[in-house]
Amino acid sequence: MNISIRNIYLTSKYATNICRFLLAAMFIFSGFVKAVDPLGFFYKLGDYTQAFGMADWMPPFLLMIFAIALSAVEFVVGAYLLFGIRRGIATYSALLLMVCMTPLTLYLAIANPVHDCGCFGDAWVLTNWQTFGKNVILLLMTILVFWRRRLIIPFFSRKSAWLVSMFTIIYVLSLSFYCLKNLPILDFRPYKVGTNILQAMEISEDGAMPTINDFWITELETGEDITYNILEDEGYTFLLVAHRIEQADDKHIDLINELYDYAVDNGYGFYALTSSSEQEIEEWRDWTGADYPFGIVDDTELKTVIRSNPGLLLIKNGTIMGKWSNDNIPTEYHLTGRLEEIPMGQLQEINKFHVVGWAFVWYFLPLSLILLAETIWLRRKTKRTI
Repeated sequence: MNISIRNIYLTSKYATNICRFLLAAMFIFSGFVKAVDPLGFFYKLGDYTQAFGMADWMPPFLLMIFAIALSAVEFVVGAYLLFGIRRGIATYSALLLMVCMTPLTLYLAIANPVHDCGCFGDAWVLTNWQTFGKNVILLLMTILVFWRRRLIIPFFSRKSAWLVSMFTIIYVLSLSFYCLKNLPILDFRPYKVGTNILQAMEISEDGAMPTINDFWITELETGEDITYNILEDEGYTFLLVAHRIEQADDKHIDLINELYDYAVDNGYGFYALTSSSEQEIEEWRDWTGADYPFGIVDDTELKTVIRSNPGLLLIKNGTIMGKWSNDNIPTEYHLTGRLEEIPMGQLQEINKFHVVGWAFVWYFLPLSLILLAETIWLRRKTKRTI
């Protein structure tokens, strides 16, 4: 009988901790991919407010705060489960999230007001029914972990748990604000650096559908389609992207005007792409003194192109050579010569594994040092006791 009870206990313990690690992985992944693209998650929440008729009374700044907060909560809850700290807070929070999300995703699967829930950002796009099925499984695991939370094996003591907790919160919030000010450190969208837009607009040889479907540029003055004129140009072309020009940040407009002058002086193309009306564009021109030509592009597509309003792309023969946020517009210190001769004109493709590796190091290395210090302290304490 005792052996049977022990076997039941061990089975329950193993099952609880396996489910705890799986939940931790899901929450950390979900929170991380949202944190590296806070503006993208903000846009997705905007789709929700539109679908539920809440857009008129939901201030954008409040929606942005909620986007950053929710990604942080998911990441923190996942970290708590992973390290076995704050077991009460972690399991209660996980259960609350799943109890709220599961019925919501059922409604989304039935009514389909938003095509995908955005729970994993652009890193892993699931249909609404796939999301609901995933959440049902996660909810069952969460119930087990919540019920048997005392069986969770901790990696840190209670004395150092607060330090791990504070560091995790600071880390994920810092990551979100960094990516909001600059650009996402990981780009899962079709317009990442190194992509040839022309090729991405075509059906591949194996029959795969195009990854880019709605990138069409209409010249403001003439109404002509100039998409292929720009993408087939073998030289360099700057694309200033402002999905809504009336909402664009104009604090670096002098740098943008200087960049346009640089493009003209060196024979490079320069277009501003927006979805705004002609009147709004004219108001922007009057306010900023902009002389560059404008092209009209679909609003949603421009939000996908770059997570900055405005943001800058450099393309050559249809290939995206580089991307910059409004706070990183190239200056005269970068434009020291012709693009053919300087680093800025070379392909600036980012290695995702390198980025993930550094993100891993910046998070887990300090925690490893905390764990090492705690281990050394416990050993010394044990020796003194003996």
